[in-house]
Amino acid sequence: MKKYTSYIIVLIVLLVGGFLIFRPNKDSEFSKTNYYLGTVNTVTIYGKNQKDAEKILSGCDKVVQNIDNLMSTEIPGSDVSKINKNAGIKPTIVSEETYEVIKDAIYYSKLSGGNFDVTIGPISNLWSIGKKDARVPEKSEIDNLLSLVDYKNIEMKKEIIKSDTNNDGIKESTDTKYTVFLKNKNMKIDLGAIAKGYAADTVSSYLRLSDVDRAIINLGGNIKTIGNFTIGIKNPFENANDSFASIKVNNKSIVTSGVYERFVEKDGKKYHHILSPSNGYPFDNNLLSVTIVSNKSINCDALSTSAFALGLEEGKKLIESIDDVDAIFVTKDKKIYLTKGFDNNFKLLNNDFTLIK
Repeated sequence: MKKYTSYIIVLIVLLVGGFLIFRPNKDSEFSKTNYYLGTVNTVTIYGKNQKDAEKILSGCDKVVQNIDNLMSTEIPGSDVSKINKNAGIKPTIVSEETYEVIKDAIYYSKLSGGNFDVTIGPISNLWSIGKKDARVPEKSEIDNLLSLVDYKNIEMKKEIIKSDTNNDGIKESTDTKYTVFLKNKNMKIDLGAIAKGYAADTVSSYLRLSDVDRAIINLGGNIKTIGNFTIGIKNPFENANDSFASIKVNNKSIVTSGVYERFVEKDGKKYHHILSPSNGYPFDNNLLSVTIVSNKSINCDALSTSAFALGLEEGKKLIESIDDVDAIFVTKDKKIYLTKGFDNNFKLLNNDFTLIK
């Protein structure tokens, strides 16, 4: 990562998902908050007048709402709900957006050796962590569903059904049909670990087309910045409300996967929400959190889960094999491990933690 010009920090704002944003004392600021993709979403833009800002923020809202309508498992008419309903029965026609996000999810499922699996839906539904009906299921319940989790049982087809050309033989328009099919009944895909990243990237593109050159997109803790910002990374220990470190970023996305925010408790034991496709239980390793920094938010979303699932050694190896992606690993013994791309843009803020170089 490159070094960035610093500026005076005058305000700290706590946000969802384990981050603090250090905001500079300049430019007008306008925000809009809504609830889509199962979480709170806030977009903040700088340097615009109120009329233009309100119009732009309403447009952002529509962008995220559209993605929610396509990819939510909770909306009956969404592409994902229809795919799951037709599992083992017939292929489902979907939008190009849904098709491409599922395609990316399969890519990351392969890249992680199946530790990230987009077909984790039957298991995540069973636990329902983060919902009112969250519970610790019986092992027999989990075992009965594990055979349904396998991204290799997704069939995807892209078919050109109509292509119009003009009198000069130049193609003017093409109609394409996109279909997704889950081979086995009761299979379910869950885009919860990747859809917010896609949405953040899409909102970012919309903002740039709207001539916004400074903004923070926060989709349930999935952060995407336009311009220079300093991001504080929340202390992952229970009941902590400080940042253990900060990073300076410029046009980057930052996403953390960790054990400390979404969990269910039984008999004094806490079970976090990052579930293993191989045994159906939360991954049990020495990690508390993994923060990914990348140009694309969809990368961060999928890779934060993948790297956490793989553990420190293999997760670090995976991230360092990918261009323009970096990671911060925090272990249960308060040690911090960075991938190779960090320079002076990382700063330790809490001396209870030890930076391992």
